[in-house]
Formats: sequence, C-alpha cells, structure tokens
Amino acid sequence: MTETNETPRAARMVDVARLAGVSQQTVSRVVNRHTNVAPEVRERVEKAISQLRYRRNSAARSLATSRSMNLGVLSYALSVHGPALALFGIAEEARRSGYATSLVSIADVDRASIKKGLDSLVDDGVDAIVVLAPMTAAIEVLHRLDSDVPVVRFEQGSPAGPWTVSVDETLGAQLATRHLLDLGHDTVHFIGGPPGWMASEARRRGWQAELALAGRVTPLEFESPDWSAESGYRAGVKIAADRSITAVLAINDVMALGLMKALDDHGLSVPGDVSVVGFDDRDESAYFRPALTTVRLDFTEVGRRAVESVLRTLRGEPAEIIPLIHPELKVRESTGPVR
Repeated sequence: MTETNETPRAARMVDVARLAGVSQQTVSRVVNRHTNVAPEVRERVEKAISQLRYRRNSAARSLATSRSMNLGVLSYALSVHGPALALFGIAEEARRSGYATSLVSIADVDRASIKKGLDSLVDDGVDAIVVLAPMTAAIEVLHRLDSDVPVVRFEQGSPAGPWTVSVDETLGAQLATRHLLDLGHDTVHFIGGPPGWMASEARRRGWQAELALAGRVTPLEFESPDWSAESGYRAGVKIAADRSITAVLAINDVMALGLMKALDDHGLSVPGDVSVVGFDDRDESAYFRPALTTVRLDFTEVGRRAVESVLRTLRGEPAEIIPLIHPELKVRESTGPVR
C-alpha cells in the first residue's frame, strides 16, 4: 500500500450540483435559504451537501455579496430565561445560514447605552441586528432611533409586526387562568414579575383579561422585585397565611418553585390545598414535586424567526408580518379541582 500525505479535496458547489442532479444556481439558492426552491429539490440538495460534507466558503461569499456575513445581537439581562434561549436560537439559525454572530451586552436600557451598543455593532460591520432587550424603556428608545442596518426586536407580548418577533404571552396567561377556573376555583391569584419588563405586563394583562371575561373578582397582585425563587417563596408565605386562596399563577417556573416550597413549609399541599401554575416550561419543571403545570414558550423559535426575518430583508425580499408564536399549556400534577 502506498502512503500519501495529500489532503482530500474539499467538496465544491459543482460537486453538490452534480450529485443532486441540479444546477449550481439551485444549490446556491438552497445554501442561501431562498424560498423559491421546491421541497423535494431542497431535500435532494441538502442530502448531497451532507453526503459530500460541503462547507461554504464564507470569505468568498462575503466578497461576492459585499457583506460581512455577520449578524449583530444587542442584549440586556441574558441571565433571564427568555432572552438566553432566544440568543441560542439566533446563533443556531445564523450558523445554519452561514453567518457568524457578534454580541454586545448593555448594562442599562437608557438611550445612551442602547445607541452606543447599536453603533458598536454597526462599526463592526454587521449586516443586520437583532435586539434582545424586552424592556418597555428599551422599546421606547428603539422606536426613536434610526439604524444603518436592518433591525428586528424581541418584544414580549407585542402585536405581530414586520420588525418584531414575540410569543403571545398574554394568551399564555389566559390559558393558565382559564385552566384553573375550569377546575372550579373561584378566582386566581397572581405572583407578578419585576416592573419594566414586557413579559410582566403581558402576563398580567392575560390574567386580568381572563378573570374579567369570566366575571370573577381580580385579587391584588403579589408583586416581586425580580424573577427569583426567593421572591416566589416570600409571596408563598403570604399566600399560606390566607386559607381562602386556592389557585395561584406564578409569573415564571422559578417563582412557582419557591411558592411550592413555602406552601409545603407551612403544611399546605399542592394541589390539594392550592393549585399552582408556572410560566416558561423550563426543562426542570416536569421534575418538580409535584410536576409543574406551566405555559410553554418556545424562545428558541423567537431567535430563529428573528434571523429569518433579517435575512429576507438582506436578500431584498419585501418585509412580512412575523406571526406570533403560540404558547402551549402543559398540564401536569400541580393543579387539581378545588376541595
């Protein structure tokens, strides 16, 4: 056997086209995620790409398109569940489309911080920007700022639009509230989130709207300064002291965990004495004891749709309304009929 030190030649677009039985132009359309490709042709090309381990030459593509092949992300509070998963979705979809991502994180959502962050990304030559700062103050600033590149915003609870992507969180809170009312509870109490967050406002609106539709009394909200389990526990201590409360919607799963711990510490059972619903459907929620009934929000899909939207704009396609992502109620063991 003769040994050789030659490196195998990398697959070229022409090789993919030959194997798939299509033109190089068709392969280019599939690679660049154009929509005008028949599904069966797209599947054949993608299979050839996988079989040949074809990799796009990003440098050559950048020269050919006069683009940097880089998407910018302006973020705030990535420690929060929703924006963190949305960032993951952005990075994955960008990678699949041949783009890198540049992240700039801001410590505040005032005009100076947001403008500085956007300018930094533009100076880096990004082709478009996705903003992950779902705060009321940030949205107000962004609406007044012009940008040299396309911008798509993550706005929790906002209406569908061509430059905003979101989950219908108001509907999610309505689904959770309706579930508890259908179990026979007279009303539903609410542990809210920190002020200024669009998610706090959207979920509160849904809770209030569903109670109003049912003609039920809307109790005072248990307010929280943050999204933590500790805040849920503190609210839970107050709830445990009021034996008239039989159903609670917590604004996220972490607060629901703290709430259930407080109820257990005070001798109350879930769902025997108090039914509890969370929000977000974190990976751990099905393993709470009892398993948590919660509202599932697909934040990864938020990131994917944001990238799809800016890439359509970069291809010169007309802007389209980005549909709201629908929530899903996951009924588990933490809710039951009122005693």
